Amino acid sequence: MGGGFWGPSSADIKRIRQEIAIDAEPMRKLIAAPEFVETFGQLDGEQLKTAPQGYPKDHPNIDLLRYKQFLLSQSYTDKEVTSPDLLDKMALAFQRMRPFFDYMSEVLTTDENGVPIE
Repeated sequence: MGGGFWGPSSADIKRIRQEIAIDAEPMRKLIAAPEFVETFGQLDGEQLKTAPQGYPKDHPNIDLLRYKQFLLSQSYTDKEVTSPDLLDKMALAFQRMRPFFDYMSEVLTTDENGVPIE
C-alpha cells in the first residue's frame, strides 16, 4: 500500500522545494520519526541526479530538494495479506501517513510566508 505525490505539477514541486530550501526541519522530523521509519522505511520517489534548477549543488538540503516524487509505501508478505489483521495493519499505516499529508497540504496551500493561497 502506498501514497504520496507521484506526479506533482511543476508549480507544486516548485513550492515544495521552496519550502524545503527555506526550512527542511519539519520534513526531516517527519521522515525520521520512529513510526514513519518503522512503517515506511524511508521517503521514496524518483530524484534528479543533480541539483534542481535554481539551487546550488552544495545546498544543505540538496538530498531532499532532488526529489521529483514524494512516495510512501509499505509492503506485505503473502502471509500478512491473508491474515485477519491485514485491515488493522493497513489502517495503522494510513494513520502514520497522515502527518506527511498534513505537512504537504500546509505547504501547498500557503505561500513562502505561510499566507494561505487564495
